[in-house]
Amino acid sequence: MGNRLHATNDGLLATSEQHKWLDLIDWRRSIAALYDEVRNQPDPRHAHQLWRQGRDRLFRAHPQSPLTPDDQLREQGLPYWPYDPALRWTPPLEPVDEPRKLVLDTGTDGTTSFHQVGVIKLPSPFEAELAVWWLEGYAGGLFLPIRDATAGSTSYGGGRYLLDTAKGADLGGTGHSLVIDLNFLYHPSCRYNSDWACPLPPAQNTVTLAIEAGEALTPR
Repeated sequence: MGNRLHATNDGLLATSEQHKWLDLIDWRRSIAALYDEVRNQPDPRHAHQLWRQGRDRLFRAHPQSPLTPDDQLREQGLPYWPYDPALRWTPPLEPVDEPRKLVLDTGTDGTTSFHQVGVIKLPSPFEAELAVWWLEGYAGGLFLPIRDATAGSTSYGGGRYLLDTAKGADLGGTGHSLVIDLNFLYHPSCRYNSDWACPLPPAQNTVTLAIEAGEALTPR
């Protein structure tokens, strides 16, 4: 989830601006293809390695990379905690008695609206109940952002994303359950570049313990 902010002149798109939109389509297509490859891997640890390699490749060279041209992460790669197999579950998407609506500020380009479609419960030691949201724009999609106790220290202060099916970030599931693997938590694009606008996790999606998994601010 996240969009680069654009300015136009009298609604007319120059050729360079058209190329940006086509690049954005290719970025989303590439993300979707990467997650499709991840879901088809029988070994979650190997799937996570492929995911890291794919993200590094896109962040290094793709025209829609949120990294600035001089960002050292282009060469160093994005930092992560080591993979922990104990942080993967397939919990059911449970109903809620009073689904909420959520309107999140995405920066200078306005707001993004969601409505809650259920909750997933993280087991011990987290014992957290997280709201799962449905994006009302685009063609819809599940959105699961999380802010945990690492936010502002070892991970981005605004929180991280786990699922964003509108952009293809989907780990799969069976029946009425979702694959929840906290090793796949990643930073929104606004962590790297203020030109991007991203909805951030609401208070309902706060985990009081530190989730030392997924993408980090510095190498672990």
